[in-house]
Amino acid sequence: MNDLNIQASDFRRTQWKMLFAVMFCYLFFYTGRQNFGWAIQGIEGEFGVTKQYIGWAGAAMLWAYGIGQFINGNLADKYGARRMMVIGGVLSVIMNWATSFATAYWMIVLFWALNGFSQSLGWAPGSRLVSNWWGGRERGKAFGFYLFAAGSSSILIYLLSIIMLDIYDFNWRWLFRLPVLLLLLGCAVFYYVVRNKPEDLGFEPLEDETQVTVKDKRKDETSLQRYSKVLKNKKFMLACISIGFQNTARYGLLVWVPLYYLGTEIEESSNLWIALALPIGMALGTIFFGQLSDRVFKSNRSKPIALSLGLAGLVILMIYFVPRDHLLGGLLLMFLAGFLVYGPQSCYWPLSPDLLGVNRSGTGVGVMNTFAYAFAGAGEPFIGFMADITGQENIVFAVTSTMCFMGAFIILFVRR
Repeated sequence: MNDLNIQASDFRRTQWKMLFAVMFCYLFFYTGRQNFGWAIQGIEGEFGVTKQYIGWAGAAMLWAYGIGQFINGNLADKYGARRMMVIGGVLSVIMNWATSFATAYWMIVLFWALNGFSQSLGWAPGSRLVSNWWGGRERGKAFGFYLFAAGSSSILIYLLSIIMLDIYDFNWRWLFRLPVLLLLLGCAVFYYVVRNKPEDLGFEPLEDETQVTVKDKRKDETSLQRYSKVLKNKKFMLACISIGFQNTARYGLLVWVPLYYLGTEIEESSNLWIALALPIGMALGTIFFGQLSDRVFKSNRSKPIALSLGLAGLVILMIYFVPRDHLLGGLLLMFLAGFLVYGPQSCYWPLSPDLLGVNRSGTGVGVMNTFAYAFAGAGEPFIGFMADITGQENIVFAVTSTMCFMGAFIILFVRR
Protein backbone atom coordinates (compact mmCIF):
# COMPACT_ATOMS: atom_id res chain seq x y z
CA MET A 1 0.00 0.00 0.00
CA ASN A 2 2.83 2.30 0.84
CA ASP A 3 4.50 1.58 -2.51
CA LEU A 4 1.23 2.34 -4.29
CA ASN A 5 0.96 5.66 -2.48
CA ILE A 6 4.52 6.55 -3.42
CA GLN A 7 3.89 5.64 -7.06
CA ALA A 8 0.68 7.68 -7.11
CA SER A 9 2.52 10.64 -5.60
CA ASP A 10 5.31 10.34 -8.16
CA PHE A 11 2.80 10.19 -11.00
CA ARG A 12 0.90 13.21 -9.70
CA ARG A 13 4.11 15.20 -9.50
CA THR A 14 5.14 14.12 -13.00
CA GLN A 15 1.65 14.86 -14.31
CA TRP A 16 1.92 18.48 -13.23
CA LYS A 17 5.51 18.66 -14.49
CA MET A 18 4.39 17.64 -17.99
CA LEU A 19 1.52 20.13 -17.95
CA PHE A 20 3.71 23.02 -16.83
CA ALA A 21 6.33 22.14 -19.46
CA VAL A 22 3.70 22.25 -22.22
CA MET A 23 2.40 25.52 -20.79
CA PHE A 24 5.89 27.03 -20.71
CA CYS A 25 6.47 26.19 -24.36
CA TYR A 26 3.10 27.48 -25.52
CA LEU A 27 3.55 30.63 -23.46
CA PHE A 28 5.86 31.87 -26.24
CA PHE A 29 4.03 30.58 -29.33
CA TYR A 30 1.91 33.70 -29.78
CA THR A 31 5.01 35.90 -29.88
CA GLY A 32 5.24 34.56 -33.43
CA ARG A 33 1.57 34.94 -34.35
CA GLN A 34 -0.29 37.71 -32.53
CA ASN A 35 2.38 40.30 -33.27
CA PHE A 36 0.76 40.97 -36.65
CA GLY A 37 -2.04 43.20 -35.35
CA TRP A 38 0.50 45.61 -33.90
CA ALA A 39 2.32 45.78 -37.25
CA ILE A 40 -0.79 46.63 -39.32
CA GLN A 41 -0.32 50.39 -39.03
CA GLY A 42 3.30 50.25 -40.19
CA ILE A 43 2.59 47.79 -43.00
CA GLU A 44 -0.38 49.83 -44.22
CA GLY A 45 1.71 52.99 -44.28
CA GLU A 46 4.80 51.50 -45.93
CA PHE A 47 3.13 49.41 -48.64
CA GLY A 48 0.03 51.56 -49.20
CA VAL A 49 -2.52 48.73 -48.93
CA THR A 50 -6.10 48.90 -47.66
CA LYS A 51 -7.30 47.29 -44.45
CA GLN A 52 -9.13 44.67 -46.48
CA TYR A 53 -5.86 43.59 -48.10
CA ILE A 54 -4.22 43.58 -44.69
CA GLY A 55 -7.02 41.25 -43.64
CA TRP A 56 -6.12 38.85 -46.44
CA ALA A 57 -2.65 38.43 -44.96
CA GLY A 58 -4.27 37.48 -41.67
CA ALA A 59 -6.61 35.14 -43.54
CA ALA A 60 -3.69 33.44 -45.30
CA MET A 61 -2.00 32.77 -41.96
CA LEU A 62 -5.16 31.54 -40.26
CA TRP A 63 -6.19 29.29 -43.15
CA ALA A 64 -2.71 27.80 -43.40
CA TYR A 65 -2.86 27.27 -39.65
CA GLY A 66 -6.22 25.53 -39.97
CA ILE A 67 -5.02 23.27 -42.79
CA GLY A 68 -1.97 22.43 -40.72
CA GLN A 69 -4.19 21.59 -37.75
CA PHE A 70 -6.17 19.15 -39.88
CA ILE A 71 -2.96 17.36 -40.81
CA ASN A 72 -0.85 17.72 -37.69
CA GLY A 73 -3.48 16.66 -35.18
CA ASN A 74 -3.55 13.25 -36.82
CA LEU A 75 0.26 13.13 -37.01
CA ALA A 76 0.40 13.84 -33.28
CA ASP A 77 -1.73 10.73 -32.71
CA LYS A 78 0.77 8.73 -34.76
CA TYR A 79 4.18 10.19 -33.91
CA GLY A 80 3.79 12.06 -30.61
CA ALA A 81 3.73 15.72 -29.62
CA ARG A 82 7.25 16.24 -28.31
CA ARG A 83 9.07 16.38 -31.61
CA MET A 84 6.33 18.14 -33.56
CA MET A 85 5.95 21.11 -31.21
CA VAL A 86 9.67 21.83 -31.31
CA ILE A 87 9.84 21.64 -35.11
CA GLY A 88 6.86 23.98 -35.37
CA GLY A 89 8.36 26.50 -32.96
CA VAL A 90 11.70 26.67 -34.75
CA LEU A 91 10.06 27.01 -38.18
CA SER A 92 7.85 29.81 -36.85
CA VAL A 93 10.90 31.78 -35.71
CA ILE A 94 12.40 31.45 -39.19
CA MET A 95 9.17 32.57 -40.92
CA ASN A 96 8.79 35.58 -38.61
CA TRP A 97 12.27 36.76 -39.47
CA ALA A 98 11.56 36.19 -43.17
CA THR A 99 8.42 38.34 -42.85
CA SER A 100 10.44 41.11 -41.22
CA PHE A 101 12.67 41.39 -44.31
CA ALA A 102 9.80 41.53 -46.84
CA THR A 103 10.24 44.17 -49.55
CA ALA A 104 6.79 43.74 -51.13
CA TYR A 105 3.37 43.05 -49.67
CA TRP A 106 2.97 39.69 -51.45
CA MET A 107 6.07 38.50 -49.58
CA ILE A 108 4.38 39.31 -46.28
CA VAL A 109 1.33 37.27 -47.30
CA LEU A 110 3.50 34.32 -48.39
CA PHE A 111 5.79 34.19 -45.36
CA TRP A 112 2.91 34.82 -42.98
CA ALA A 113 0.97 31.92 -44.49
CA LEU A 114 4.00 29.65 -44.07
CA ASN A 115 4.25 30.87 -40.50
CA GLY A 116 0.64 29.85 -39.95
CA PHE A 117 1.42 26.30 -41.04
CA SER A 118 4.49 26.24 -38.80
CA GLN A 119 2.44 27.44 -35.83
CA SER A 120 -0.07 24.65 -36.42
CA LEU A 121 2.47 22.14 -35.16
CA GLY A 122 1.92 23.49 -31.66
CA TRP A 123 -1.64 23.37 -30.38
CA ALA A 124 -3.05 19.98 -31.46
CA PRO A 125 0.09 18.00 -30.53
CA GLY A 126 0.18 19.78 -27.19
CA SER A 127 -3.50 18.96 -26.66
CA ARG A 128 -2.80 15.29 -27.34
CA LEU A 129 -0.02 15.35 -24.76
CA VAL A 130 -2.35 16.92 -22.18
CA SER A 131 -4.98 14.26 -22.97
CA ASN A 132 -2.38 11.52 -22.51
CA TRP A 133 -1.45 12.72 -19.03
CA TRP A 134 -4.84 13.87 -17.67
CA GLY A 135 -8.01 11.78 -17.30
CA GLY A 136 -11.55 12.80 -18.17
CA ARG A 137 -12.51 13.99 -14.69
CA GLU A 138 -9.70 16.56 -14.60
CA ARG A 139 -9.37 17.29 -18.27
CA GLY A 140 -11.33 20.54 -18.13
CA LYS A 141 -8.98 21.79 -15.44
CA ALA A 142 -5.88 20.68 -17.36
CA PHE A 143 -7.04 22.33 -20.58
CA GLY A 144 -7.90 25.41 -18.56
CA PHE A 145 -4.28 25.68 -17.46
CA TYR A 146 -3.06 24.95 -20.99
CA LEU A 147 -5.26 27.73 -22.34
CA PHE A 148 -4.12 30.00 -19.53
CA ALA A 149 -0.62 29.68 -21.01
CA ALA A 150 -2.02 30.60 -24.43
CA GLY A 151 -3.84 33.58 -22.94
CA SER A 152 -0.70 34.60 -21.07
CA SER A 153 1.16 34.40 -24.36
CA SER A 154 -1.26 37.01 -25.72
CA ILE A 155 -0.51 39.21 -22.70
CA LEU A 156 3.21 38.80 -23.33
CA ILE A 157 3.14 39.78 -27.00
CA TYR A 158 0.73 42.66 -26.34
CA LEU A 159 2.99 43.97 -23.57
CA LEU A 160 6.18 43.60 -25.61
CA SER A 161 4.56 45.23 -28.66
CA ILE A 162 3.28 48.21 -26.65
CA ILE A 163 6.71 48.70 -25.08
CA MET A 164 8.47 48.46 -28.44
CA LEU A 165 6.09 50.88 -30.20
CA ASP A 166 5.06 53.31 -27.47
CA ILE A 167 8.24 53.57 -25.41
CA TYR A 168 11.16 52.64 -27.67
CA ASP A 169 9.57 53.64 -31.01
CA PHE A 170 10.74 50.51 -32.87
CA ASN A 171 9.98 50.01 -36.56
CA TRP A 172 7.19 47.47 -37.24
CA ARG A 173 9.73 44.99 -38.63
CA TRP A 174 11.26 44.45 -35.20
CA LEU A 175 7.93 43.11 -33.96
CA PHE A 176 8.69 40.02 -36.05
CA ARG A 177 12.31 39.72 -34.90
CA LEU A 178 12.73 40.22 -31.16
CA PRO A 179 9.71 38.77 -29.27
CA VAL A 180 9.72 35.49 -31.21
CA LEU A 181 13.23 34.64 -29.97
CA LEU A 182 11.60 33.64 -26.68
CA LEU A 183 9.96 30.76 -28.54
CA LEU A 184 13.36 29.14 -29.02
CA LEU A 185 13.82 29.08 -25.25
CA GLY A 186 10.39 27.54 -24.75
CA CYS A 187 11.06 24.80 -27.30
CA ALA A 188 14.41 23.89 -25.73
CA VAL A 189 12.93 23.50 -22.23
CA PHE A 190 9.93 21.60 -23.57
CA TYR A 191 12.02 19.06 -25.48
CA TYR A 192 14.26 18.43 -22.48
CA VAL A 193 11.44 17.93 -19.94
CA VAL A 194 8.44 16.43 -21.74
CA ARG A 195 7.61 12.81 -22.59
CA ASN A 196 4.66 11.92 -24.80
CA LYS A 197 2.76 9.62 -22.43
CA PRO A 198 2.96 8.05 -18.94
CA GLU A 199 4.29 4.76 -20.29
CA ASP A 200 7.43 6.53 -21.54
CA LEU A 201 8.43 7.09 -17.91
CA GLY A 202 7.35 3.68 -16.62
CA PHE A 203 3.86 4.62 -15.40
CA GLU A 204 0.65 2.79 -16.22
CA PRO A 205 -1.58 4.41 -18.86
CA LEU A 206 -4.52 6.41 -17.54
CA GLU A 207 -7.54 4.32 -16.63
CA ASP A 208 -9.95 6.00 -19.01
CA GLU A 209 -7.45 5.64 -21.87
CA THR A 210 -7.05 1.92 -21.18
CA GLN A 211 -10.83 1.43 -21.20
CA VAL A 212 -11.29 3.27 -24.50
CA THR A 213 -8.41 1.43 -26.15
CA VAL A 214 -9.51 -2.04 -25.06
CA LYS A 215 -13.17 -1.45 -25.85
CA ASP A 216 -12.83 0.14 -29.25
CA LYS A 217 -9.40 -1.12 -30.36
CA ARG A 218 -8.68 2.33 -31.74
CA LYS A 219 -4.91 1.98 -31.67
CA ASP A 220 -5.21 -0.13 -34.85
CA GLU A 221 -7.21 2.52 -36.71
CA THR A 222 -5.75 4.01 -39.85
CA SER A 223 -5.57 7.76 -40.33
CA LEU A 224 -8.48 7.60 -42.79
CA GLN A 225 -10.61 5.68 -40.29
CA ARG A 226 -9.88 8.23 -37.55
CA TYR A 227 -10.87 11.13 -39.78
CA SER A 228 -14.02 9.28 -40.88
CA LYS A 229 -15.14 8.66 -37.29
CA VAL A 230 -14.47 12.26 -36.32
CA LEU A 231 -16.27 13.81 -39.29
CA LYS A 232 -19.33 11.55 -38.86
CA ASN A 233 -19.84 12.58 -35.23
CA LYS A 234 -22.69 15.12 -35.56
CA LYS A 235 -22.34 16.54 -32.05
CA PHE A 236 -18.64 17.10 -32.56
CA MET A 237 -19.26 18.79 -35.92
CA LEU A 238 -21.73 21.20 -34.29
CA ALA A 239 -19.11 22.01 -31.66
CA CYS A 240 -16.64 22.69 -34.49
CA ILE A 241 -19.04 25.16 -36.12
CA SER A 242 -19.64 26.86 -32.78
CA ILE A 243 -15.93 27.31 -32.10
CA GLY A 244 -15.61 28.71 -35.62
CA PHE A 245 -17.81 31.65 -34.67
CA GLN A 246 -16.09 31.96 -31.28
CA ASN A 247 -12.64 32.07 -32.86
CA THR A 248 -13.78 34.63 -35.42
CA ALA A 249 -14.73 36.88 -32.52
CA ARG A 250 -11.49 36.12 -30.69
CA TYR A 251 -9.18 36.91 -33.60
CA GLY A 252 -11.31 39.82 -34.70
CA LEU A 253 -10.53 41.40 -31.34
CA LEU A 254 -6.88 40.30 -31.12
CA VAL A 255 -5.97 41.54 -34.60
CA TRP A 256 -8.04 44.72 -34.90
CA VAL A 257 -8.19 46.09 -31.33
CA PRO A 258 -4.51 47.20 -31.54
CA LEU A 259 -5.31 49.25 -34.65
CA TYR A 260 -8.41 50.66 -32.93
CA TYR A 261 -6.29 52.06 -30.10
CA LEU A 262 -3.33 53.01 -32.30
CA GLY A 263 -5.62 55.22 -34.37
CA THR A 264 -4.33 56.51 -37.68
CA GLU A 265 -1.18 58.07 -36.31
CA ILE A 266 1.24 56.88 -33.61
CA GLU A 267 0.74 60.18 -31.80
CA GLU A 268 -2.90 59.25 -31.17
CA SER A 269 -2.00 56.20 -29.09
CA SER A 270 -2.40 57.74 -25.61
CA ASN A 271 -4.84 55.00 -24.51
CA LEU A 272 -2.82 52.19 -26.05
CA TRP A 273 -2.45 50.40 -22.72
CA ILE A 274 -6.22 49.81 -22.56
CA ALA A 275 -5.69 47.10 -25.19
CA LEU A 276 -3.62 45.10 -22.69
CA ALA A 277 -6.79 44.44 -20.66
CA LEU A 278 -8.05 42.20 -23.51
CA PRO A 279 -5.43 39.39 -23.25
CA ILE A 280 -5.35 39.65 -19.45
CA GLY A 281 -9.07 38.90 -19.40
CA MET A 282 -8.54 36.06 -21.88
CA ALA A 283 -5.88 34.40 -19.74
CA LEU A 284 -7.92 34.54 -16.53
CA GLY A 285 -11.08 33.40 -18.29
CA THR A 286 -9.55 30.08 -19.31
CA ILE A 287 -8.80 29.11 -15.71
CA PHE A 288 -12.27 30.12 -14.53
CA PHE A 289 -14.25 28.30 -17.20
CA GLY A 290 -12.07 25.17 -17.08
CA GLN A 291 -12.91 24.80 -13.39
CA LEU A 292 -16.54 25.80 -13.98
CA SER A 293 -17.21 23.03 -16.49
CA ASP A 294 -15.69 20.33 -14.25
CA ARG A 295 -16.98 21.40 -10.83
CA VAL A 296 -20.23 23.29 -11.35
CA PHE A 297 -21.52 21.78 -14.59
CA LYS A 298 -20.12 18.26 -13.92
CA SER A 299 -18.09 18.14 -17.15
CA ASN A 300 -20.99 19.50 -19.20
CA ARG A 301 -19.13 21.70 -21.67
CA SER A 302 -21.97 23.24 -23.70
CA LYS A 303 -23.71 25.15 -20.89
CA PRO A 304 -20.72 27.26 -19.78
CA ILE A 305 -19.81 27.92 -23.43
CA ALA A 306 -23.30 29.20 -24.25
CA LEU A 307 -23.42 31.31 -21.09
CA SER A 308 -20.02 32.86 -21.72
CA LEU A 309 -20.51 33.65 -25.41
CA GLY A 310 -23.96 35.10 -24.80
CA LEU A 311 -22.58 37.48 -22.20
CA ALA A 312 -19.57 38.23 -24.42
CA GLY A 313 -21.86 39.36 -27.22
CA LEU A 314 -23.54 41.85 -24.89
CA VAL A 315 -20.26 43.20 -23.47
CA ILE A 316 -18.66 43.66 -26.90
CA LEU A 317 -21.76 45.47 -28.11
CA MET A 318 -21.33 47.88 -25.21
CA ILE A 319 -17.72 48.58 -26.31
CA TYR A 320 -19.08 49.68 -29.69
CA PHE A 321 -20.93 52.55 -28.01
CA VAL A 322 -18.23 53.57 -25.47
CA PRO A 323 -15.86 56.37 -26.65
CA ARG A 324 -12.31 55.22 -27.37
CA ASP A 325 -10.81 57.72 -24.90
CA HIS A 326 -12.96 56.53 -21.96
CA LEU A 327 -10.17 55.00 -19.88
CA LEU A 328 -12.04 53.27 -17.04
CA GLY A 329 -14.93 52.05 -19.16
CA GLY A 330 -12.55 50.84 -21.85
CA LEU A 331 -10.39 48.92 -19.38
CA LEU A 332 -13.33 47.19 -17.70
CA LEU A 333 -15.20 46.27 -20.87
CA MET A 334 -12.06 45.15 -22.70
CA PHE A 335 -11.15 42.89 -19.76
CA LEU A 336 -14.64 41.38 -19.65
CA ALA A 337 -14.66 40.88 -23.42
CA GLY A 338 -11.42 38.92 -23.28
CA PHE A 339 -12.56 36.96 -20.21
CA LEU A 340 -15.85 35.90 -21.81
CA VAL A 341 -14.72 35.40 -25.42
CA TYR A 342 -11.64 33.25 -24.80
CA GLY A 343 -12.57 31.61 -21.48
CA PRO A 344 -14.91 28.99 -22.96
CA GLN A 345 -12.15 27.58 -25.16
CA SER A 346 -11.11 25.54 -22.12
CA CYS A 347 -14.53 23.88 -22.47
CA TYR A 348 -14.33 23.32 -26.24
CA TRP A 349 -11.11 21.30 -26.40
CA PRO A 350 -12.10 18.60 -23.86
CA LEU A 351 -15.05 17.84 -26.14
CA SER A 352 -12.56 16.05 -28.43
CA PRO A 353 -11.55 13.31 -25.95
CA ASP A 354 -15.03 13.45 -24.33
CA LEU A 355 -16.94 12.74 -27.56
CA LEU A 356 -14.31 10.86 -29.57
CA GLY A 357 -12.04 9.10 -27.05
CA VAL A 358 -8.43 9.81 -26.13
CA ASN A 359 -6.90 7.92 -29.05
CA ARG A 360 -8.74 10.15 -31.50
CA SER A 361 -8.26 13.32 -29.48
CA GLY A 362 -5.35 14.68 -31.52
CA THR A 363 -7.26 14.16 -34.76
CA GLY A 364 -10.37 15.68 -33.19
CA VAL A 365 -8.54 18.74 -31.90
CA GLY A 366 -6.95 19.19 -35.31
CA VAL A 367 -10.32 19.06 -37.08
CA MET A 368 -11.86 21.42 -34.52
CA ASN A 369 -9.01 23.88 -34.94
CA THR A 370 -9.40 23.65 -38.72
CA PHE A 371 -12.98 24.88 -38.38
CA ALA A 372 -11.92 27.52 -35.86
CA TYR A 373 -9.31 29.03 -38.15
CA ALA A 374 -11.25 28.61 -41.39
CA PHE A 375 -13.96 30.79 -39.88
CA ALA A 376 -11.50 33.22 -38.29
CA GLY A 377 -9.59 33.56 -41.56
CA ALA A 378 -12.76 34.50 -43.42
CA GLY A 379 -13.50 37.08 -40.75
CA GLU A 380 -10.24 39.01 -41.15
CA PRO A 381 -10.72 40.47 -44.65
CA PHE A 382 -14.42 40.97 -43.91
CA ILE A 383 -13.65 43.11 -40.86
CA GLY A 384 -11.01 44.99 -42.87
CA PHE A 385 -13.55 45.56 -45.66
CA MET A 386 -16.13 46.86 -43.17
CA ALA A 387 -13.53 49.20 -41.65
CA ASP A 388 -12.65 50.52 -45.13
CA ILE A 389 -16.21 51.24 -46.26
CA THR A 390 -17.41 52.68 -42.92
CA GLY A 391 -14.19 54.47 -42.03
CA GLN A 392 -14.67 53.29 -38.45
CA GLU A 393 -12.32 50.91 -36.65
CA ASN A 394 -14.96 50.21 -33.99
CA ILE A 395 -16.99 48.23 -36.54
CA VAL A 396 -14.96 45.24 -35.33
CA PHE A 397 -17.09 45.20 -32.18
CA ALA A 398 -20.39 44.97 -34.08
CA VAL A 399 -19.06 42.04 -36.13
CA THR A 400 -17.51 40.12 -33.23
CA SER A 401 -20.60 40.57 -31.06
CA THR A 402 -22.71 38.90 -33.75
CA MET A 403 -20.23 36.02 -33.96
CA CYS A 404 -20.51 35.42 -30.21
CA PHE A 405 -24.30 35.18 -30.32
CA MET A 406 -24.17 32.68 -33.19
CA GLY A 407 -21.59 30.48 -31.44
CA ALA A 408 -23.67 30.48 -28.24
CA PHE A 409 -26.80 29.37 -30.09
CA ILE A 410 -25.19 26.47 -31.96
CA ILE A 411 -23.40 24.96 -28.94
CA LEU A 412 -26.77 24.48 -27.20
CA PHE A 413 -27.38 21.49 -29.49
CA VAL A 414 -24.26 19.67 -28.26
CA ARG A 415 -24.70 17.21 -25.42
CA ARG A 416 -22.05 14.82 -24.13
